[in-house]
Parts: sequence; C-alpha cells; structure tokens
Amino acid sequence: MKIRIFFLFLVLLLSAITFSKAIGQNQEKDQITKIVLLGTGTPAADPDRSGPCIAIVVNNTPYLVDIGPGVVRRASAAHKVGINGLAVSNLKHAFVTHLHSDHTVGYPDLIFSSWVLGRDEPLKAFGPKGIGDMTEHILAAYQQDIHMRIYGLEKANKQGYKVEAHEIEPGVVYKDSNVTVEAFQVNHGSWPQAFGYKFTTPDKKIVISGDTAPCESIVEMSMGCDVLIHEVYSQQGFERLSPASQKYHSSFHTSSYELAEIAKKTKPKLLILYHQLFFRGSTEDKLLAEIRKKYSGNVVSGKDLEIY
Repeated sequence: MKIRIFFLFLVLLLSAITFSKAIGQNQEKDQITKIVLLGTGTPAADPDRSGPCIAIVVNNTPYLVDIGPGVVRRASAAHKVGINGLAVSNLKHAFVTHLHSDHTVGYPDLIFSSWVLGRDEPLKAFGPKGIGDMTEHILAAYQQDIHMRIYGLEKANKQGYKVEAHEIEPGVVYKDSNVTVEAFQVNHGSWPQAFGYKFTTPDKKIVISGDTAPCESIVEMSMGCDVLIHEVYSQQGFERLSPASQKYHSSFHTSSYELAEIAKKTKPKLLILYHQLFFRGSTEDKLLAEIRKKYSGNVVSGKDLEIY
C-alpha cells in the first residue's frame, strides 16, 4: 500500500513539473515584446557598459533607441544568445533621443556595418533637428568606402547604406503593425531638443527617458506603464561633487531621489535604471539602496545584454 502511494505521489509530481514547464514555454512563446539592453553606459570608458542603446524587439523586429558606441557588436552578441530579431542585417529602425556624442557615435557603425552584413534597404532614423545634417555628413565622409563596396569586387547592394533621416517633433513619429512610437520633449540642460520615447506594442507600454532632468512630460507619459527605463545619478555621490559639477548634473540629469519620486507617481510595473552615473565612491548597490529608500516598487539596475 505504501509503495502504491509513493508511486502515485511520484506520478503526480512529474505531471506537475511537466505542466509547469509547458506553462513556462507557452509564456515565453506568447511574449511578443522583449527589451534588450544593448548599452547602459555613459561617456565614461567602461569596458563593461557600451554606449546607450535599448532594443525593443517586437515579433522579431528590432527598434533601437539611441546608437552609442558598441551597438552593432552588442546586437550580434544578443543574437548569438537567442534574440533572433537582433541579427545585424535586421537593424533597420533607430530613434535618437538627442545628439550628444555618447548617444550617436555608433551611428556610422549602424549604417555601414549592418549594410556590409546584409541589410538591403535604407535605415530609417528618427531624431531631433540636426539628425539630417549628421546623416548627410557621415555619408559624405564614407563616400570612398561606399563607392568601393558597390563598384569594387564586393558588389554590395546599392540600397543598404542609404538612410531615411526624419527630424521629428513631439507626438507619434512612427507606427506599424508592431509598434506605435511617440516622442516627447524632455529637459536635458541646454539642448533645445531632447526626446524620450514611449513604445506601445501589442503587450507592453514602455517608456525610455533618454537623458533628462526631472520634468512633467516623463510623469505624464509614464503613468501606469509596464516598464520605465530611466537614466539616473547617485545622490550621495553627487553631494561630493564641486558646486560647478553639481550645477551641470542637476540641470541635465535625474538623481536617485528624484527618480524615486517619479516612480512613486507613475507606478511602473518595472523600473530599469540605465545611463547610471556612479560619482565618487558610489556603486550599483548603493544606487539601488538610494532608490529603494524612497520607492518600494520593482526596480533593477540594468546591465548590458540583459533581457526583459
């Protein structure tokens, strides 16, 4: 009798495990939208953090926000671990928050590497005033490369190096069957135009701050979102800076305490920190502790190549 009960228990346990795995697989299959942190860094030359770039991948179609240094190789690394949409030849849409170099140095890499590796249609790029001039000058700088690849022995396709650059204003800037992308003005110090972006997909509402000091537009656009991806600096580290550095950073960026207040108002299901500024002895753990001191919601400090 005891043996029968034991075997019955064993069968039920195995059935439960199988059922649990099946649910997990179905949930993974049903997850239409993935967020891939391709770069979480700042201008600091941190080898573990590439320049700012977030990939929103919907139905295996990637949409990049910012194009900092390292973007193409980070996309390739994500593709190798199973994010099929991030094959380099598939990088066809980019949304730039502002024209600081740490957010755009990867632009030539995105244009030309993805062409060389198989993209056969123009890149679509969206950004503030000046993205058109930037694009034109990049293409002019690489005219010899373009000529040799098309007319030399490589015989590259004649479309993939081209860029459709769109200078945008706040509002819906792009829409297809996967996403609606809305740009909104943020306050990044002296920049006349800097944007955050809201992505609405079939299963997620995702807000990306770009670089910004606290502003009402972030609160308005982030209300009740699934994921808020926001830049941040350490308040404790900030207090050790010179008055001039404090004036600069407080005008251009958001402190841990300020971000906690934003999150308390907007209540995202998940808050992801990126573009983390670790001033003078501050660490990732200390930064998270500062946030959690004032905010009890779900928060993580993002690292390159993490997937959500």
